Amino acid sequence: MLGKVSKKSSITMFMCALMVVVSACGNTVEKPSNSQAPAASTSTDKKADAPKKDITITAAGSTFVNPLFSKMFSEYNKAHPEIKVNYQSVGSGAGIKQLTEGTIDFGASDAFMNNDQIAAIKNGAIHIPVTVGAEAIIYNIDGVDKGVKLTQETLSSIFLGTITKWNDAKIKADNPDLKLPDLTITPVYRSDGSGTTAIFTDYLSTVSPEWMTKVGKGTSVQFPVGVGGKGNEGVAGQVKQTPGAIGYTELAYAVTNKISYAQIRNKDGKFVYPSLEAATIAAEAAAQNMPEDTRVSIVEKAGEKSYGIIGFTWALVNTTYDDASKKKEIVDLIKWVYRDGQQYSEALQYAKIPESIAKLNDKNLAKIK
Repeated sequence: MLGKVSKKSSITMFMCALMVVVSACGNTVEKPSNSQAPAASTSTDKKADAPKKDITITAAGSTFVNPLFSKMFSEYNKAHPEIKVNYQSVGSGAGIKQLTEGTIDFGASDAFMNNDQIAAIKNGAIHIPVTVGAEAIIYNIDGVDKGVKLTQETLSSIFLGTITKWNDAKIKADNPDLKLPDLTITPVYRSDGSGTTAIFTDYLSTVSPEWMTKVGKGTSVQFPVGVGGKGNEGVAGQVKQTPGAIGYTELAYAVTNKISYAQIRNKDGKFVYPSLEAATIAAEAAAQNMPEDTRVSIVEKAGEKSYGIIGFTWALVNTTYDDASKKKEIVDLIKWVYRDGQQYSEALQYAKIPESIAKLNDKNLAKIK
């Protein structure tokens, strides 16, 4: 009797154990269904982290600002690898032409456009100041690496062709300590449409009634004498290789190429070198009375430390863009240039845009549709 019971008990215990195993297996089978939610979440995360579509922004214009733009756009690409800026340093005139033809996303010019030029652009245009720079009067005189002083009158006379030698009495009068040679002066000017030329001829027209009457101002004028060079690079190259030459370039080109540049007498009668400080003074003075459309000349302003040949560079941006996503990237880029990008200005001899002008830029950018 006892043996039978034991056998029955054994069977019962075996069946219980079997039920436990089956139950455990059932629980194991159910687990994958409970783990489906995290798998779906992983798939969603991959979509959210997908790289943005690459966008190329095309721009063209000013050679004056090219050293700064090269640095800025390189740094912007590091922070935004999907955004590439293809900037062509072809001169302000060419930049305005390409913007008018609709072949670029934005232009850059050191000369502001007139009303007729703006009206000719199908999608409109607004001016956004992005930097302020000084133009250096560079020269090549063997043995005279620095110290040449030029008044408004002598500089305009050189480019009018009425002063032709470096030892001219008028130049010697302002440089009694220098041994100026009997060397022919060769003026070098921009052969292409140029905002740098616009700033320089605006200056000459301001200080010389004769220049204003005979030549005038603009991105492209008929220079009475001299030889042409394409771009700031071309003018710097011509001056560097031509004994007796004199020309005008953005200060960064003079510094980079180690070309001598002159002190120019300012409106207060002081001889002053072009400098970052002088450009900053001009920018801050301009900010006090900046028109809403930002189109203003800042040459030959008063002040002991002021320097006469100073100008803005404007980004020329359309008021409407057909591609909404690209418009956003263009606006973000331009805003970065006149705000965060200003940290790269001073090392390249450009002045930072004052905050009051940056705020005006914010207001004007908001008009873009």
